[in-house]
Amino acid sequence: MSRPMFDEMNATASSVREHYQAYQRWLARQPDQVMQARRAEAEMIFRRVGITFAVYGDKDDGNPDNGGTERLIPFDLIPRIIPAHEWASMEKGLVQRVTALNRFIHDVYHDQEIIKAGVIPSEQIFQNAQFRPEMMGVEVPGNIYSHISGIDIVRAPNAQGEGEYYVLEDNLR
Repeated sequence: MSRPMFDEMNATASSVREHYQAYQRWLARQPDQVMQARRAEAEMIFRRVGITFAVYGDKDDGNPDNGGTERLIPFDLIPRIIPAHEWASMEKGLVQRVTALNRFIHDVYHDQEIIKAGVIPSEQIFQNAQFRPEMMGVEVPGNIYSHISGIDIVRAPNAQGEGEYYVLEDNLR
């Protein structure tokens, strides 16, 4: 049985969450063709800029070695509106997460305690295409290795029927 999805905007079939009410009133006044045109424009920009991902093994012959089909990153024209009290809590967790990721990268290029402790096998680090041996021992300002961190979050219903945030993945640059 699949888990129910969390509806960000609607609390029930007939009520809009308080923090979405102004947006919902604006959205209700937008003609369908305007929203369709905005979606088409966004898709065109995504394709032009290359905001895509490859689906490997999606060719007609099913062979994953033949490359992948480029697909647009899924997106929604409806923004996720996060109330201030939820954002305050989430922000603390995101700052903590990015700090931990930077500390992990620092450890990989310095003391390698995570490898010595057997938490991560050395081949996972040293055979990774992103590992840069020339960075071993290099001190970077503020120990910040990832200046751009995209933390993908999803929201799913919890036992109380309210949404609970989860991290889907981290994208570091």
